[in-house]
Amino acid sequence: MQAPIFHTFPAPAKLNLTLLITGKRDDGYHLLDTDFRFIDLCDSIDIAVRDDGIIELLNPMPDVPADSDLTVRAARLLQQATGSQQGATLRVHKRIPMGGGLGGGSSDAATVLLALNQLWGCGLDRQALMQLGVKLGADVPVFIFGQNARATGIGEELTPLTLPEAWYVVCKPPVHVPTGPVFQEFSQKLLTGEVRFSIMRSLSGATQKQNDLQAVVTEKYPAVKQVLNRLSEYGSPLMTGSGACVFLELANEDQAKQVFQSLSDDMTVYVAKGLAAHPVSGKE
Repeated sequence: MQAPIFHTFPAPAKLNLTLLITGKRDDGYHLLDTDFRFIDLCDSIDIAVRDDGIIELLNPMPDVPADSDLTVRAARLLQQATGSQQGATLRVHKRIPMGGGLGGGSSDAATVLLALNQLWGCGLDRQALMQLGVKLGADVPVFIFGQNARATGIGEELTPLTLPEAWYVVCKPPVHVPTGPVFQEFSQKLLTGEVRFSIMRSLSGATQKQNDLQAVVTEKYPAVKQVLNRLSEYGSPLMTGSGACVFLELANEDQAKQVFQSLSDDMTVYVAKGLAAHPVSGKE
């Protein structure tokens, strides 16, 4: 039997450089105003095309059935949408920490859609892939969009964002923060007046460096607050997404490495460069 031929594709993490909660829809989804930035902290996904229509994940995560994995779901969704008779063997190499607000699972799913669209010759355009991606999660479309972007709505309304070169120190506190309960807690605090919706920025308005979920998370997870306090010795850190990861933006690699060296003995820390585009997007 011939050994499968694997192709390897990167799946970058994202940071939310700002995250405002501007409202809530009748269906319970919160309205956002957020700036997404890709960074070169990446998972990688090995994909081998097969002709029997089977989607197989070689290394499912512990306690997560392969059928529930976002990469498998993404591949099957593309099969269903295009009628492709081809299959794929998948192998995911995780580097992006889970439960950190870095979008690793969403990015993995987006990379599978982008890669298999090419490998299977499906020919779907970017907009069609984004429409599939939103069925898998609100963060999936931005990775398919392929550029740093400002996102509004529930995260699906995207506008390209040109950002200066920057480096980031990203710290992972020793906690896993589930997204759903964080938004539920935010909604509860709205009822008591402890938090309020932010005003949506105008397209030409200055970026507000804030995360409306940060106070909710730091109250429930002191470890996140401790990391924020530690990073604040070097600048103005911010939590990304619904947590738990915290990042600090720096002007160059040398500064980032200096901060990394001072922290790496005490916590899980990454140094990452900001990307101008998704490495599988075909955009410059």
